[in-house]
This record gives sequence, structure tokens and C-alpha cells, in this order.
Amino acid sequence: MKILITITALVLFAPTLDVFGQRRRPRAQLKQRPAVEQKSKEIGATAIVMDETLSVLRMRPSLFSDSVQRMRRGRAVRVIGVAEADGVKFYRVTALPAGSGWVQPDALFGRFRVGDAERLARLIQASSGFDQIELASKFFEMFPDSPLRPSILLLYGDLLEEAAAKLSKDAAGRLDRREMAATGAPMHSYYLNFVMLDRYRKLGVLFVFDPATRAFHYDGACWRQIVTKFPASAEFAEAEKRLDSLKSKMEKK
Repeated sequence: MKILITITALVLFAPTLDVFGQRRRPRAQLKQRPAVEQKSKEIGATAIVMDETLSVLRMRPSLFSDSVQRMRRGRAVRVIGVAEADGVKFYRVTALPAGSGWVQPDALFGRFRVGDAERLARLIQASSGFDQIELASKFFEMFPDSPLRPSILLLYGDLLEEAAAKLSKDAAGRLDRREMAATGAPMHSYYLNFVMLDRYRKLGVLFVFDPATRAFHYDGACWRQIVTKFPASAEFAEAEKRLDSLKSKMEKK
């Protein structure tokens, strides 16, 4: 009888033992440890939100914390604390008018961190559409002395010339020729007031218009900057080619 009781007891308590006879860790102990704030030289620095995918401002330093808001690209924040939790780093930031909160540093870029210019350049290369154009525009503001500037300038100009071709097609489909003729306003004024140019103007981008082909072209400001300021760069020859091509397009009759 004693042997039977002993065996029964082992069976009843077996689920709490692993293969080595040790007691299994209760599930409660597997919960994430509380975030630990750290001292850092980054505190007091100003950063700019650039990656909107990661730009959630949270109440606490945790990927599971409630969000305050998702911050938009270009928003400036000030770092006032640093912590780690859930396998990632967090910055506590002041972000008016929302007050303060916690955000992943990966969403932010600034001159206070080594390597951020290179990191932003990689993000630009990996992006597409207007996001890519906007990111490149922000690069020039944030890293005016970066050795990567000529390559980003060349890319930016090419992106804007591609955008000009799309704008030309969109304008041709949306502008009504009968309405343009009825008002008596010059045709080119309709094109240069085309609503889809507005977001490019906000970035300081200018497009020229060729009435003969009814086509927009990028005005080439980035390429001229390479030619005048970076004559020793690898991008110099390519920038000259693009300026020559633009001149040829605008001189065709």
C-alpha cells in the first residue's frame, strides 16, 4: 500500500517537474522585467522624427504601453531620459503640444549621434514615392556637411525629374482645355498653378514648364549645387550630364 501511494504522489506532482527533476518556473516569472532608466550623454539632445513606422509616442517605455500619438515626420523632440525594455531602447522625450512620452530612438535622427547621416541615407534608399523625396529633403537640412551630400543631391534631382514626368501626365488628364480657353488666362499659368505642385513647393522644389510639349521638368537646382560646390565629387560628371540634358529639352522647339 505504501508503494502505491508513493507512485501516485509522483504522478500527481510530475507536471511541475522538468526532465531533470527540477521544478518548472511559474508563468508569472516569465513576464517582462520593468524598464530600467539609464544615464546617457544623449539626454538634452534635440532629435527629429523621420521614420513614421516607429514613431509611436508611448506613456511608458514598453512596446505594450498605451500610445499618446504617432508623431509625424519632421517633428522636433528633446531627449530627457533613456531606458531599455522589451528588447529595445527608448527615449523619453518632450514633444509639444502632447507633453512627454517614450519613443524608440530608431524613429529619430540627429547630429548628436554618430552614424545617423549614414542611417538616414540608407532609409532614403529603401523608401519610395514622395516619402523618398521628403526624406532626402530633410537630409539636407539635418546634415549640411555630410560627405554623403553629393550622392543624395544627385538622387534627389533624379527623383524630382521622375516626379515631373508624372506631374505632366496628371496635369494633362486633369486640366480642362475648354475651361482654360474660356477664361483667357495663359495656358502655362494653369500648369504652373496645378494643385499637385503644392507639396513640392513646401519643400522648396521648383519645376519649369515647356509650353511646346506641355511638360514639367525639374529646374536642376541640386545638380547645379553639385557642379558648383562639389567639383571633386564622383557625382560631378553625372550632374553635368543632367544639366546638359535639361538645357537641351528646354531649347527644343
